[in-house]
Amino acid sequence: MPFPIPRSFAAGLALLTVCGPVAALAGKADAPILAATLAVMAQKGTTAGAPVLFRAYKKESEIEVWKKGPAGFVHIKTFPICRWSGQLGPKRKNGDRQTPEGFYSVPRRQMNPNSHYYLSFDVGYPNAYDRAHGGTGSAVMVHGICSSMGCFAMTDGTVGEIYAIAREALNGGQAAFQFQSYPFRMSAENMARHRTDPNIGFWRELKAGSDRFEATREELQVSVVAGRYAFAPSRDPAREAAVATYRAIEEARMAALADAGEPAVRTTYSDGGQHAFWAAYTARGGAVGDISRPEALAFAGQEVVVVPGHRAPRPVPETVWATWGGPNSGLALRQMAGFVPVYERAPDPFGALAGRLPARYGDGLPSLLAAALAESPGTAAGHPIRAGAGAGLIASAERL
Repeated sequence: MPFPIPRSFAAGLALLTVCGPVAALAGKADAPILAATLAVMAQKGTTAGAPVLFRAYKKESEIEVWKKGPAGFVHIKTFPICRWSGQLGPKRKNGDRQTPEGFYSVPRRQMNPNSHYYLSFDVGYPNAYDRAHGGTGSAVMVHGICSSMGCFAMTDGTVGEIYAIAREALNGGQAAFQFQSYPFRMSAENMARHRTDPNIGFWRELKAGSDRFEATREELQVSVVAGRYAFAPSRDPAREAAVATYRAIEEARMAALADAGEPAVRTTYSDGGQHAFWAAYTARGGAVGDISRPEALAFAGQEVVVVPGHRAPRPVPETVWATWGGPNSGLALRQMAGFVPVYERAPDPFGALAGRLPARYGDGLPSLLAAALAESPGTAAGHPIRAGAGAGLIASAERL
């Protein structure tokens, strides 16, 4: 069976064979979208001029392209990131080398056909959220080559196609396209594993937006309220109901994973990361231009265990333990060597000596004494007792 090629690897191979360094610098900003990409758009019911949005994932080092179709946005292709810098987490200030995380908007004025890094566009950092938290800095780009100081460096061939896709959407009438940037794919598993990270509160806000997009396939309507990301509800009640269901399922999965003993980790970097496709390509001598701090890539994506994992014992289903306890099961206690249930044991040979427990006071008296008290005259402590008087004494004692 052929080994499946990840979508980002396939995208990288296509870029190397079709774009690469052979693209003419003259008119590079007007280069057409690849025919193979246009074919995927047509297959999924969309066009080059339809609205576009991009989703970036730092840990996975990937940028996804989504285009609007008849029923919502559809995934078109995934590009491998050659270099991003910093750690997982938001950008806070100018010069911190952090590649930002959040929801950004890119109008035509932020497209740069004359970039020193082949082609580029400014993602729009700082946005309203970043400014509300004191974020400083500017000119965070998606650009060519493979060098980053807070940007998404894609190589020239890759950014050439990304630029063309964005350009055609703007030419088709889209006022600005959305750029979503995440620390990692916002799955319940990733959130549970990073639940003790100092950024988890911020990441939960990002996940709310990511979950909404996954449930509705609609472009997010983003605002900032009291320093937190907020998202307008869908105009379609059915899609809004789908969001509530999706969110509830994800919250339950995160809680279940933590309860089941999923380890909590922090993913650390010396200075950002790189997609495995580009690591393999450059290892074979492939040229991608300048690579920023290549020595740091040896320490990219190291997981530090904060809370060790443990696996809670799974409950035994009723059908299983009922079978174990059945009369024909080799695991049943009554089948074990030397074990005989109480109800099947022979009578205790010494049980007769113990006798039955007395129900009345008189039953506990020696039989001869009881008979003497009940029927014969006598004396007690020097006093005469007439016949039959003992029965009255026993009855009096039982009433005490």
